[in-house]
Amino acid sequence: VQLVESGGGLVQPGGSLRLSCAASGFTFSTYVMSWFRQAPGKERELVAQIGRNGGSVNYADSVKGRFSISRDNVKNTVYLQMNSLNAEDTAVYYCRAVHIFSYWGQGTQVTVSS
Repeated sequence: VQLVESGGGLVQPGGSLRLSCAASGFTFSTYVMSWFRQAPGKERELVAQIGRNGGSVNYADSVKGRFSISRDNVKNTVYLQMNSLNAEDTAVYYCRAVHIFSYWGQGTQVTVSS
């Protein structure tokens, strides 16, 4: 089982990034997929979640209207489009797959700074 995040990096305030999480080793379409983030000295928090067929989506209040989660059950990939980024979005972003079991990726660093 693997979840591999990519797309992180350094971006200026107000900028955008698109994170990807490529899954393998399990039946991706049967898993609820989520993005979490963890900033230094803070607990890991849920950012966004998407249902198995993409029909059920929810977001943390802090990212509503700026972030968008989506999935491609053919490519076995979940995405997080992040717009209007600010310094408070700086964190390591992780994807998680949940069904009977729970799997985590290794994380990708997002740094928002001028």
